[in-house]
Amino acid sequence: MIDINPMVIFFAAIFTNNMILSNFLGMCSFIAVSNEIKTSLSLGQAVTFVLTFTTLLNYLVYHYIMVPLGIEYLRYIVFIIVIAAFVQLVEMIIDRYFQTLYYALGIFLPLITVNCAILGVSLFMVIRQYTLLQSLAFGVGSGLGWTLAIVMLAGIRQRIKKESTAKRIRRTWYHTYNYGPHGFGFCRILRYGSDSIRREIYDCYINASCRYFRHFGNIGPSTLHSE
Repeated sequence: MIDINPMVIFFAAIFTNNMILSNFLGMCSFIAVSNEIKTSLSLGQAVTFVLTFTTLLNYLVYHYIMVPLGIEYLRYIVFIIVIAAFVQLVEMIIDRYFQTLYYALGIFLPLITVNCAILGVSLFMVIRQYTLLQSLAFGVGSGLGWTLAIVMLAGIRQRIKKESTAKRIRRTWYHTYNYGPHGFGFCRILRYGSDSIRREIYDCYINASCRYFRHFGNIGPSTLHSE
């Protein structure tokens, strides 16, 4: 059992240990349903709701049924069954009372069942030996973090759609260069690297960026903001 404040786990699941941005779980619906902010927010709310209750249910099933019976090795199958049953229940409720949301989510609502972020939260809960309160905080925080990530991507995609083709190409090229491999590598360095390594890599990153902007000066940040 890990002695960590549940609030720490909650905020870490949203920002620093995000299911999408850090663990890369739940990428399928994250990419497919992030065309509009409204739909993304609705799906994020559904995922948060499912994550919260499936984490709680799987915790109770695991500790009060599976552990006493000595069948912990069946947790993958049991967790999937619990998640599938709960998602089916949620789908029937949304279909009955929220028709607009049901048609907006379409096929991706039942696909929440196979969203690996849902199963991942339950497995992390067991692996990290969280208590009931910690598991609940982790489930809610993971859902909110997933929602935050998909809404941010939907906002970016909506803004890109409204821009001209030339500006869209320039912006895509600029962000791909700066926030692609550089962004992931830089975040990992800030999280795991020592102070000396951080300073050295940061200097190399700045120098490389400066050389890039001198060579492609018309695609730099000043041009993007001025437009």
